[in-house]
Amino acid sequence: MKYLRLIARILIGIVFVFSGFVKAVDPLGFTYKFGDYFTAFRLGFLDFLSLPLGIALPAMELALGVLLILGYRRRFMYWLLFAFMAFFSLLTLVLALFNPVHDCGCFGDAVVLSNWQTFLKNVLLMLPTLFLFLGRHREEEHGHAGAEWLISIFLFFGLCLFSVWNLRHIPVLDFRPYDLGTLIEEDMRVPEGAPVDRYETTLVYRNRESGKEESFGLDDYPRDTLAWTFVSSDSKLIEKGYEAPIHDFALVNDDGEDQVDQILADEDYSLLMLAYDLHHSNPEFLRKANDWAGLELLADDFRFYAVTATVGNEAAELAAELGLAYDFYAADEIMLKTIVRSNPGFMLIKNGVIVGKWAGRDFPSLLSIDPSLPEQIENATVPMDQDSQLLEEAGVWDDFSFATMKFDRYAQQILAEENAADAERRLVLLCLLGGLVLVLIARIFAPLHL
Repeated sequence: MKYLRLIARILIGIVFVFSGFVKAVDPLGFTYKFGDYFTAFRLGFLDFLSLPLGIALPAMELALGVLLILGYRRRFMYWLLFAFMAFFSLLTLVLALFNPVHDCGCFGDAVVLSNWQTFLKNVLLMLPTLFLFLGRHREEEHGHAGAEWLISIFLFFGLCLFSVWNLRHIPVLDFRPYDLGTLIEEDMRVPEGAPVDRYETTLVYRNRESGKEESFGLDDYPRDTLAWTFVSSDSKLIEKGYEAPIHDFALVNDDGEDQVDQILADEDYSLLMLAYDLHHSNPEFLRKANDWAGLELLADDFRFYAVTATVGNEAAELAAELGLAYDFYAADEIMLKTIVRSNPGFMLIKNGVIVGKWAGRDFPSLLSIDPSLPEQIENATVPMDQDSQLLEEAGVWDDFSFATMKFDRYAQQILAEENAADAERRLVLLCLLGGLVLVLIARIFAPLHL
C-alpha cells in the first residue's frame, strides 16, 4: 500500500504543480476569472478579493503540489488536499449543472476545459485524494518538522512574489492567442469545411381554441395561423463548431468603421495602446503615449492607435482632463484584457504580425529613445504661418512635410530592449524552476521514506 500512496501523492502533486504554475504566470487572468465568479454568484461586493485570491490561490496550489511530491507534513497536507478537492469538486458540479461561468479557469489559458470536463477531472482526482486522506493515520512523519514548515512557508511566499512579478510586467509565458510572432489574420481565418455551431430551436404556440401551449421544432411547427398563435422561441446550442483562435479582434472608430483590415494590411508599423478601463489606467502611462501619437507627424512608416472599452463620452472627458493628445478607438473589454495583461499595455504590429508587447510600465518613453524627437514633434504641431498656409493652398505643402524620418530604426532599438527584457523574464522563470529543483535534490539526498 505504501507504494500506491507514493504514486497517488506524486500524481496529484504533478497535477497541482501544473495547475498552479499556469495560473501563477498569469495572475491577472485568474483575477478576471474570480471577478466572473463573483458576478455570476451575485457576490460583487467581494470583488476586492479577486486580485489577492488571483495571487495566493495559485501559489498555494503550486506549493501544495511540490510539498505532496516531497512528502512534507503528510497528515496536514492530506487534510488540506481533501478540503481543497472537496470544495472545488462541489463548485465545479454547480458550474456544470447551471453553467454560470463557461470556463472554470482551473488550468488558466494553457488548457481550456468545459465545466463537465472539469468536474470529471475533479472526480478522478478525488479518488486518490480519498485514498490518501483515509489512510493518513498510517503515515509516519520522518523529517524535521521545523525545517519542513519553514521550507513550506518560504515556498508559498516565494511563489506569491513570482506572481506579483508577472502582475507588474507581462506574463513570463503567454498561453493566449495574441503571443509574439502571431500572424493575426491567419489565426482569424476559419478553415474551409470547418464544423459550425448547431442549434436546436424550439417554437412555442398557443392553440386558440383550447388555450393550451405546445412546443414544436422547425420542421413540425403549425402553419395554420387561424388555429395557432405564436408565443415564443428558444435556441439552444447542442454542438459547438470550430472557433478561430482570434475571433473577436475589432477596433471601431467614431464613425463605426472597423479599422482591423487597415491595420493588418499595413506593411509599416502600427502601435496600439490598449486600455480596457481608462478609469483605472495609470495616468502617467497614458500621458507617455502623447509623444508616440505625435510621432505620426515625423515618421511615414508609423501609425498610432489608442484603444479602449470605456464608453466614448467618458473616454473623451478623461482624455481632456488628463491632457491626452489623441482620440480613442472602441473595442471589446474582454478582447483587450486577452491581448495584454496591463491597463494600459502596448502592442506593436508590422505586416499583420505581433512583433512586440509591453506592460505600460515597461514601454519606453519617446524621450528615452531619442531626446530630440519630442521637440521635433512640438515644432511640427506649431500652427502654420501665413506663407505656409499659402503653400498649402497652392498644393505644394507636401513638399515641406515633417515626415522626414523612418520609425524602423527606432523599432529595432525598442525590440532589442524588449528581447533583453524577455531574457530577464526567462531568467526569473529559470530561477523559480532552479529553486524547485534544489528543493527536490535536497529531498533526494535526504532519507527516502515511502
